[in-house]
Amino acid sequence: MTERRKHNRAKIKLPVRLKALDSGTNNVLDLTTKDISFTGVFIPTLLSFPEGTQFELDFTLPHDNHEEFRDIESLKGCSGRVVRSHPHGIAIHFERECQIENLKAL
Repeated sequence: MTERRKHNRAKIKLPVRLKALDSGTNNVLDLTTKDISFTGVFIPTLLSFPEGTQFELDFTLPHDNHEEFRDIESLKGCSGRVVRSHPHGIAIHFERECQIENLKAL
């Protein structure tokens, strides 16, 4: 399988609250990331969501305050869309305004 990612991923676990914006329900999920990059995130979950499902994401900054997340506040209430879903989790691509500039150089 050929690697298609344009940006490297940091294997950092961050608490994230997800709210599906187009599901017609008010389901809120409190989960933890597996990895994160400049343009997206992978979140383990046993639930599946169709590609294109839009989520609002609220990340919680870790107590050890990683330098690469100094602009994480900009990710409160941002959105992204599911680009892949499989039995182990979902991959979400951030909308442009949610991209984490500090992770671009990884």
